[in-house]
Amino acid sequence: MEAVRMIKIGLVQSRATVEPEDNIRRTMAAIRAVAARGAQIVSTQELFCSRYFCQHEDARYFDLAEPIPGPTTKKLQDLARELQVVIVGSLFEERAAGLYHNTAVIIDADGALLGTYRKMHIPDDPGFSEKYYFAPGDQGFRVWNTRYARLGVLVCWDQWFPEAARLTAMQGAEILFYPTAIGWLPGERDEGGLKFLDAWRTIQRSHAIANGCYVAAVNRVGREEGGEASGFIDFWGGSFVADPLGQVVAEASMDDEQSLIASIDLGQITTARIEWPFFRDRRIDAYHGLTQRLLDQRPSRVDAGVRDPSSPTD
Repeated sequence: MEAVRMIKIGLVQSRATVEPEDNIRRTMAAIRAVAARGAQIVSTQELFCSRYFCQHEDARYFDLAEPIPGPTTKKLQDLARELQVVIVGSLFEERAAGLYHNTAVIIDADGALLGTYRKMHIPDDPGFSEKYYFAPGDQGFRVWNTRYARLGVLVCWDQWFPEAARLTAMQGAEILFYPTAIGWLPGERDEGGLKFLDAWRTIQRSHAIANGCYVAAVNRVGREEGGEASGFIDFWGGSFVADPLGQVVAEASMDDEQSLIASIDLGQITTARIEWPFFRDRRIDAYHGLTQRLLDQRPSRVDAGVRDPSSPTD
């Protein structure tokens, strides 16, 4: 079994204001605060520099985008170097004129920009019009060796897809970070909205179990008005960290800003993967259908109660 490898991670859950510089300033102050409490790896929520502008389509919001590396990346790099912490920051990337991504930067504790992850799954739902703003990621699923741990980063809608978690964990990710912006549309909280929250927690806990790794989901909190077309979103906070058995080891408030600290033992990953050897027992010879959009859903003759003449008799 692997020896104990204790580290601390921090998740910055906050309310966003309409002023990007205010959001950046407060987020950097929160990173500084969790680092003072011992956090070695810190993640922001999704698109932390602004309010969640994807509630409706408005070309003015493209002015919020910036290149990577760019001014906010540099601020995060300087802060990481000063505090000797790893930072995962979620930004609105302007890659080129007319080409934008929902992108996470991964910065090592010496301030080096290790790379970026561009969100792969882009939603287009009421209140979440992200396809208007973001092109799908084209870098695939990636991991980074940082000073303190081997990280995988996925973003929000990615968290619902087991394939994304699996392919990232297969590259050795010890922690899956999910910068997130999720909440209730008008009326949803009173109409069974807790089922949505429970589903959100359950799917990510299942990624931790199925892949024998830690999962850290960091959401925003508070109501953000989206205009007449979409009303508002009540972001439900609830940022959390789950261990390789899917147990929630730390959880933030659903109503208030909170910088969450979690002490985790990376040595548990080896133990979990030995006790539940999902990677060993995967039938990689039988999964070719996963590369298809949909498989033939017609029942086989056997399923329909008719013996297939090509099958051997009893």
